[in-house]
Amino acid sequence: MSDKRVCSICAWRQHCQKRFIVSTDALFNVNCPDYSRDVTIRDSEVDNKVVEYQLERWRMVKKPKLDFTVTISRQTGAGGSEIARRLADEFKMDLMGSQIIQHVAESTRMSTKVVETLDEKAVTQMDSMVASLFANRHLSPDVYFRHLTRVIATIGEHGNAIVVGRGANFILPKERTFRVRFVAPLEFRIQHFMKTRDMSRADSQKYIEKKETGRAGFIKKYFKVDASDPSHYDMVINTEKLGIEGAVMAVSGALQYRIRSRAEETKTASSKT
Repeated sequence: MSDKRVCSICAWRQHCQKRFIVSTDALFNVNCPDYSRDVTIRDSEVDNKVVEYQLERWRMVKKPKLDFTVTISRQTGAGGSEIARRLADEFKMDLMGSQIIQHVAESTRMSTKVVETLDEKAVTQMDSMVASLFANRHLSPDVYFRHLTRVIATIGEHGNAIVVGRGANFILPKERTFRVRFVAPLEFRIQHFMKTRDMSRADSQKYIEKKETGRAGFIKKYFKVDASDPSHYDMVINTEKLGIEGAVMAVSGALQYRIRSRAEETKTASSKT
């Protein structure tokens, strides 16, 4: 067993820029849904290891504990990435970061391998869902976007996952998805970066504005909607008052209720047959 500490998403070594300190094993477990480039490790090397590890997990775990997917949308600096990581740890769910999903979507070879983890029936159902999504909403025919949609749809078919960013809440069926968004006032988010990353006020605000513009532009371009519209989510949490701990507790409670409700529905349906 290697004692090397490597983030399989961004390749940070031992300490990441967001102050997460997480040891990983030789299988390169996914710990952080964010991305910060470390030029000492090639993207392809990291991507391949992450994808192969996840593919092996899907092969080993035939039936997931939870058959639904949680999607995380977040304002920059609101703490959504850290909350997603903690929830994934608590519920033993796969954590799918936006950057690794983007890399897989950009690689035809990796996208194909991900989709091939489904059986023939599941692939047919997924493709029908994707085709309907594009037809009904007149979405972009962009090749990357079609790969992205199929990759996220495949993750949704497997279930038991938390997907951060990439507009996953606009792709996956509402019935099998719990859609969460984390927000906070701009000043709170500026202070967050000033404290955690030792950035100046001007740099913090510039960083936030750049990231937010990019995310909003991505959603507008591919989904033709406003990402800030609360009607697109099942739960919107302002982390200014609750903080990370409170937000984790709030979403955890909602997920536990969702799990109990689905268990009761399944039991009722079984008793009628």
